Amino acid sequence: MSQMPQQAAVSKCPSCEEPLEPGDRFCGACGYDLSVVPARPEDSPTLAIHGVVPAPDDVDWPVARDSDGHGQPAPVHAAAELPGTDSGGSPLPPPPPAAPPSAPVAPVAPAGAPAPGVRFDRPGEPEEYPLQAPDPRLTAEPAPVPGQAPAPEPAAASRQSAPAAPDAAEKVCVACRAGRVDDDGYCENCGHAQPRERDHMEQESGPIAAVSDRGLRHHRNEDAFSVGCTALPDGAPASVAIVCDGVSSATRPDDASLAASRAASETLLGALPRGTHPQQAMHDAILAASQAVNALADEPATAREQAPHQNAPACTLVGAVVTAGLLVVGWVGDSRVYWVPADRTTPPARLTEDDSWAAQMVAAGLMNEAEAYADERAHAITGWLGADAYELEPHTASFKPDRPGVVVVCTDGLWNYAESAEEMAEAVPLDAAARPLHGARVLVGHALDGGGHDNVTVALLPFPAPSQGAGSA
Repeated sequence: MSQMPQQAAVSKCPSCEEPLEPGDRFCGACGYDLSVVPARPEDSPTLAIHGVVPAPDDVDWPVARDSDGHGQPAPVHAAAELPGTDSGGSPLPPPPPAAPPSAPVAPVAPAGAPAPGVRFDRPGEPEEYPLQAPDPRLTAEPAPVPGQAPAPEPAAASRQSAPAAPDAAEKVCVACRAGRVDDDGYCENCGHAQPRERDHMEQESGPIAAVSDRGLRHHRNEDAFSVGCTALPDGAPASVAIVCDGVSSATRPDDASLAASRAASETLLGALPRGTHPQQAMHDAILAASQAVNALADEPATAREQAPHQNAPACTLVGAVVTAGLLVVGWVGDSRVYWVPADRTTPPARLTEDDSWAAQMVAAGLMNEAEAYADERAHAITGWLGADAYELEPHTASFKPDRPGVVVVCTDGLWNYAESAEEMAEAVPLDAAARPLHGARVLVGHALDGGGHDNVTVALLPFPAPSQGAGSA
């Protein structure tokens, strides 16, 4: 999980972390020469991976075409919502049918059957005492005896001792499988806390897929993702993936990551069919995500008075756009994009640079990479999306790979266990481009097997974008 520093790194000395005044050339506390601290990188030009950069004249980006002959741009082809799967890879069953009007009690789901949208860390155990219909011989009313007074009515408490079965449309407790789940996420019958819907998420959209998991140490999943496919004005396919990591030291980090991922994805899927260059579309998408996160800070004054110490909602963002011949990445924060070629004899590459304390120490020459990332301040980020961000500087870069491969878009919950490009390439299955959902599950399992100390999210995009995934999935 990304950690937000108390101040932006440019406001502190990289050596002793004493506050700096604008225009200082040397630190007033330790005398460190501030001129050796490198400036933030600008958006990168188009680069080649294992090849030669083409001349600008060779890049002929298509112009937007009319969709109906009346001057309207091509329509947006957003990815369709697909049914999810549980953590074991099995499709979630459809919702149970509504009970017939004559039935007073909804049917009970079979023992061990997963509830829709619920993550299970282990297979369900069979109930020791399954529910059975009562024996009519034991429940029939006894015949009245002549001359005997009728039996008194049972007490109200006795009549209400058994919990009422929930309606078919209501969520059923995963523990007792009988009680209703209230709005707070607890069973009204046994009090068991229910798994959150975001604890484990999977989605496959055409040729791309993403998986997100809460991990083994956190109480909730503060990551979010959005994947989709569309078509460029000339009909060529384009794949989009956005991955966001909520800043744990801020308030509502899960809301921030969800809002950012949705806003960025909607912007990209709307701009690409109109002919906007993917690198410009990625830049605009990051700005839209920033505005969505900033809007979460507009809360009543009473809420701020109750928690004045909390920071505004914040998150990091990383994304990728893959077309038939171009790969565009964009990011703010410390989530990453890796390039893994299909031919594993050729070298992989990391395509992003972290906005983090560790990366700044390495860039300034104060520490080597091993020392910087071993420091407890390594994951303090110097760039993020949020109302209290000092200055938003979206990073974008374009690449032209000269061979097929797979693009890995992930949070630090994964790359903490496969930090170098070579380690990430070893963890990616050989058939990841052909089976992206399976590959994403394997990578999430790699992080969980390594300890699962953080939320982990990964999206896989084959390069080049396959033509069969161009339309809405």
